[in-house]
Amino acid sequence: MDRRNFLQASAIAGAGIIATQALTSCDNNKNKYAANENHEFSAFELDEITVAKLQEKMNSGVYTSRSIVEMYLDRIQEMDKQGAKLNSVLELNPDALSIADQLDKERKEGRIRSVLHGIPVLIKGNIDTADKMHTNAGATAIADHIASEDATLVKKLRKAGVIILGKANLSEWANFRSTRSSSGWSSILGQTRNPFILDRTPCGSSSGSGAAVSANFCTIAIGTETNGSIVCPSTVNGVVGIKPSIGLVSQKGIIPISHSCDTAGPMGRTLTDATLLLEAMCDEQVDYASALKKGGLNGARVGVARNFFGFHEEVDAALEKALETLKTLGAELIELSDYRHPREASRAAYLVMQYEFKVGLNKYLSGMSDQVKVRSLSDIIAYNKANADSAMPFFKQEILEESDAKGDLNSPEYIEALKTMKQLAGPEGIDKVMDEYDLDVIVAPTGSAAWTVDLINGDNFHGGSSSPAANAGYPNITIPAGFIHGLPIGLSFFGKAFSEKKIINLCYDFEQASLVRKKPEFKATLIS
Repeated sequence: MDRRNFLQASAIAGAGIIATQALTSCDNNKNKYAANENHEFSAFELDEITVAKLQEKMNSGVYTSRSIVEMYLDRIQEMDKQGAKLNSVLELNPDALSIADQLDKERKEGRIRSVLHGIPVLIKGNIDTADKMHTNAGATAIADHIASEDATLVKKLRKAGVIILGKANLSEWANFRSTRSSSGWSSILGQTRNPFILDRTPCGSSSGSGAAVSANFCTIAIGTETNGSIVCPSTVNGVVGIKPSIGLVSQKGIIPISHSCDTAGPMGRTLTDATLLLEAMCDEQVDYASALKKGGLNGARVGVARNFFGFHEEVDAALEKALETLKTLGAELIELSDYRHPREASRAAYLVMQYEFKVGLNKYLSGMSDQVKVRSLSDIIAYNKANADSAMPFFKQEILEESDAKGDLNSPEYIEALKTMKQLAGPEGIDKVMDEYDLDVIVAPTGSAAWTVDLINGDNFHGGSSSPAANAGYPNITIPAGFIHGLPIGLSFFGKAFSEKKIINLCYDFEQASLVRKKPEFKATLIS
């Protein structure tokens, strides 16, 4: 979540540990996993591979689901745990290979569950899986928690034939702990790093999901967002992120911050892959893939939210080129110089999150098994104090403490804040400006390029546009749009509630015309 917009402190989430020497992919085990022994592997055969290409190779017998899982497991071992030490994977699924074997058997029998059959996916560590993996939001206080039931979205993924490869690291408690937090740091795993330049932030709180997809540890991943936690790590890691409308994807089985703003969403190297994953996650059967066609921007009215520009001249320059691409594709750009997200909405959003976090987390914790001793937010706070050296070595827990001091959801302060947040962000915000100018979508910089990790002082966030869609509960998609000194930046497309299909269509046109995504090089630092 991006706190800078509603909490006058360090926003979104970012961080890291001092970079060690970067290593490139190894090429030591050619043919080890090929179904066809004559097939030659590159340094890493699955670099930048898409879902469609994986399916093609499985259908032709070049790969099996098991061989794909094995390759990703080797990649993670070499580059996440050793090599570049990206630290993006919180835990691997010990059953991944056996699940892959079952799905390979089904494929041989002619049973294909969906377009994602046999595809490995990493999911954020705050999403329940009823297996041998833990769901702990990166927090040592509940490190041993194993969910008794899959999250609703996980049930849907399993039904579609997706393999849950593992859990991705995250900003602890989805970055709702301290105003000085470092994005991508958790007390269980430590600091996730940015695969483009290792001493830079992966942003957060879906830090591991964004970094892992970008680093080719999986094809697609799932993050969660309250405010910025999908779109920020997507932009700084150079991938596509889709933050859906609230209600499109079930919240059941996700460790909560705010039921008014929380949602899970897909992250991928291409919009097509992210869209396919979104379809599999949704509560209702949807068809977004048909929107993946060119021509959507021709005649489209695109509002340019200028008040979100201006925090960095090089970001502005790069995004001006992106805007020119929109014009070249036939879009009419409408300057929205007066559109802004009111501070009152941001202040109200922070209050809403404090109240809903306490109530939602207490409910979640009360249902955990006896193997986890904490049962309330108060217990979490007490645990952290008693284990401060391991739980709070760099920053504290003032957001937890402030939230615990709040009352229940019948509080007049909460009721008024919720009304203010939704009204100012939605009907009097996005809806109003889109109706007034007859817009198809609004675009803005997703955020700044990745800053250097600072575990002592926290994130050094400079700009971002996540709050309007996050507070309103509306969709927001970020697409790679350029580079600043070798670091990715993205362009956000957001609009009215449940307008995902239209936005995907417009984004696809832009993505296919620009194609700026490139794989990271795992550089140790910007200064050589």
